[in-house]
Amino acid sequence: MIGEGPGYYHELEKLITDGKIAGPMVHDARIAALCIHHGVRAFWTADRDFSRFATLKTHNPLLAA
Repeated sequence: MIGEGPGYYHELEKLITDGKIAGPMVHDARIAALCIHHGVRAFWTADRDFSRFATLKTHNPLLAA
């Protein structure tokens, strides 16, 4: 189980500011910040919006390798 810990909000603020994130994308930034904060190496998702977060590597499991 991962959650917000010390340093998480700084990571979230950085993603929102650097990516000029607003509206519903803030929720995606929150998920990305949690993953980055906890050292997730690859986030598996078919949602292309996560490609906006350069520091989070994504993998689409629906595409052929």
